[in-house]
Amino acid sequence: MLNWHQLLGESELELRLLRKGHETRAAADVHCADCHRVPLTGERVSRFGQEIVCTLCSARRAGAPSETAAVHHVEHGVSVRRLPLPRAA
Repeated sequence: MLNWHQLLGESELELRLLRKGHETRAAADVHCADCHRVPLTGERVSRFGQEIVCTLCSARRAGAPSETAAVHHVEHGVSVRRLPLPRAA
């Protein structure tokens, strides 16, 4: 049986996976309003009005943010979760 490495070659497979990851992150459309950087998973972002600002840029803003939250992985809420088994009666 052929695998991806044999069909595409290692470098082309790496490029396709990298491109897929980049496109998925770009689709999430979460970026800093000041520096236009895409925050990393787990990084805290602050909301000032309608603008989302990364931790690095929020220190330069005057006033307190209206909301602060952690950035979730692109697949957050879509992945399969393990549920506890029901106890036998």
